[in-house]
Amino acid sequence: MKGLNHLLHARKEATQGATAASHDCLLPDEREFQYAAKMNNLETMEKLLKKNVNINAVDTLKRTAFHFAVARSHISVVDFLLHHKARVDMADQHGLTVIHLAAWTGNLDIMRKLVKAGADQKAKNEEGMNVLHFAAQNNSVKIVDYVLQDLHLHDLNKPDRKGKKPFLLASEKGHVDMINDLITLKLFTSEKDKEGNTALHLAAKNGHSEVVKILLERWGEINDLNENGETPFYLSVEGGHEKCAELLLEAGSDINVLTQVCTQYPTSTQNNSSALQAAIQNGHLSLVTFLIDKNIDLVPKPEKNSALHLAVINNHLPVVKSLLDADHDINSLNHRQETPLHLAADLGNVELVEVLLKAGCDLRAADKHGKTALAVASRSNHALIVDMIIKAERYYAMKEEHLVHSDDGPDFSLSFKQDHSTQTKQIRSSLWNLAYNQLNPQEWKKLALFWKFTGEQIRAIEEQWTGKKSYKEHGNRMLLIWLHGMLLARQNPVKHIYEDLVEAGFQPLAENIRAASSTGMDSRKCAIS
Repeated sequence: MKGLNHLLHARKEATQGATAASHDCLLPDEREFQYAAKMNNLETMEKLLKKNVNINAVDTLKRTAFHFAVARSHISVVDFLLHHKARVDMADQHGLTVIHLAAWTGNLDIMRKLVKAGADQKAKNEEGMNVLHFAAQNNSVKIVDYVLQDLHLHDLNKPDRKGKKPFLLASEKGHVDMINDLITLKLFTSEKDKEGNTALHLAAKNGHSEVVKILLERWGEINDLNENGETPFYLSVEGGHEKCAELLLEAGSDINVLTQVCTQYPTSTQNNSSALQAAIQNGHLSLVTFLIDKNIDLVPKPEKNSALHLAVINNHLPVVKSLLDADHDINSLNHRQETPLHLAADLGNVELVEVLLKAGCDLRAADKHGKTALAVASRSNHALIVDMIIKAERYYAMKEEHLVHSDDGPDFSLSFKQDHSTQTKQIRSSLWNLAYNQLNPQEWKKLALFWKFTGEQIRAIEEQWTGKKSYKEHGNRMLLIWLHGMLLARQNPVKHIYEDLVEAGFQPLAENIRAASSTGMDSRKCAIS
């Protein structure tokens, strides 16, 4: 049988170690009798019966030997228990009787025997589920046919305590055979459960595309909302079920519909959420691509964060790239007037910042507090991000002045990340020595101003590391940012550092750099990686 603990609605206490604990209230012979029923051991059961064992004894979960025999479809044990007048109406602590178990397992022979023995055919468990619910939920078609056509128990087709009729339970589980059978028996329903879900909602939510296909043949309002304001299409996307989403879209689902939470749910986080946002938040890249291909609105209104904002917040780099390829507005603003770059900078995500910088986002955009992405990164102490943004600002400024060209040769590879290449190792070492051993406090700033670093850029560098010797680190970072620009401009950094130091009034330092660089470094090999 499939998952007895699941069927019995046993909670977590019945999964790990609780099986043994459930026998604690049994006498040794009673415990052995139940085990024999589980294992289909009639010989042991007969021996224990001769010792006057209580065949109706219950464990701590109120289960009898009969429960285990029916759950495992041991017909011979069932016959033995019925012959010896075992009770067929005993419910466990979840209200489950043996006739429920027979419906679940789909064993028609056992079901008939129990009915003949007087089992309550209309019994409900604690969740209001009867035999028709259990049969529908576990695709027991023969049981459904027997209950409705032989026993004529049509009044069992009613909602359980969650408001789900058998048809909804079958749809939720994706049982195609059961769905077709219930439709034949005229038990198709468009009624909703207590959460406002139709059968189509439940099938779409759980990715049952074959059931969705069947339901769509007879469905009227496919954009119907549940209590959370969600359509079947939205739920299919949220769950990552592309086939269901495609079927629903072909049937006329509104691709741009926003969730509209009912007024009794004013605090719901789903308010005004789009299918694209759901796909992004759950990291369903293939669905993001699918929705973009279907021309979904990339900037639905009203919203707090655009699709690109959400992709950044959820650290979904492939989704970010997909959205940018689809020409999503890279500078879209959320309700705080933040661009996606603001969010990536605040999170300190190097890879996301790199992608956004290379895509040419607006580096001067300010949020409602007047802060640029550079200021945000600086405030958050993300030094690597600060340096990347300054590199980008200087690069795009040089590009406007035609000092660099983005298509400058087949080996060109734009990057704003920290440089660890072997080609620049020696010049980086020389610059480190200049910053840490030769520049005095404040001199790095003088050099930065000479190289046209802005006041905001200098302040952003200076905000990290605030000790007495922090100027050394600041100077080194400034020099590496300058080196980045030189390499992108295809300039000789060794030649320029010497000439610029002289021009800026640092003649002795220039001579030191010349001496250090005369050890054989071929500056022409320097290239941005």
